[in-house]
Amino acid sequence: MGSGAFYSMNHKILIILLILIVLAGIWLGLKFIINGSPVDSIVCTMDAKLCSDGSYVSRIAPKCDFMACPETRIIKLYYYNYELDRDEWGNTACSRNGLVAVEREISITQTPIQDAVKLLLSGELTEEERAQGIDTEYPLEGLLLKGALLKDGVLTLEFDDSKNRTVGGSCRVGILWFQIEATAKQFPEVQHIRFLPKEIFQP
Repeated sequence: MGSGAFYSMNHKILIILLILIVLAGIWLGLKFIINGSPVDSIVCTMDAKLCSDGSYVSRIAPKCDFMACPETRIIKLYYYNYELDRDEWGNTACSRNGLVAVEREISITQTPIQDAVKLLLSGELTEEERAQGIDTEYPLEGLLLKGALLKDGVLTLEFDDSKNRTVGGSCRVGILWFQIEATAKQFPEVQHIRFLPKEIFQP
């Protein structure tokens, strides 16, 4: 092979290598543009934002914006199971031992305590929950929650019981009371509960 042919072959190989290098560079550049800089190399500050449901969210790369707060939250409604509340003779003890919590998902609002109590008063139990022996006398016709006020740990719940459906024997009334009390006290800011009018939930 003459030197001219050898030079021509080397020249072609060099051109091919240069083309491959350029193509590789273009590919890497496009990949960087599409994917952006590596997320792992970005370190966000460790501060957190308090959401309206009481949870916290942190910042996430690459822009270090706060994560979105949840739009719903899980609460507990306390209903009753008579079989869990028997005394040594098998009679209903009418105590808090019969309370059973069921979970519900609700929208996040500025009034979660009121929302939880109103949902409890609706008495909506699933077939599966009723099959487990969970029961409730709610809803009671005419019973409405008119308002709620929380001050210094004391929650005042005002009701309208136009049909006097919250009166009765001490056992029944106690269970109705316990259900609302336990549902409200799941919120740590609630320490004590007052009912208005005062004669409501009385034997």
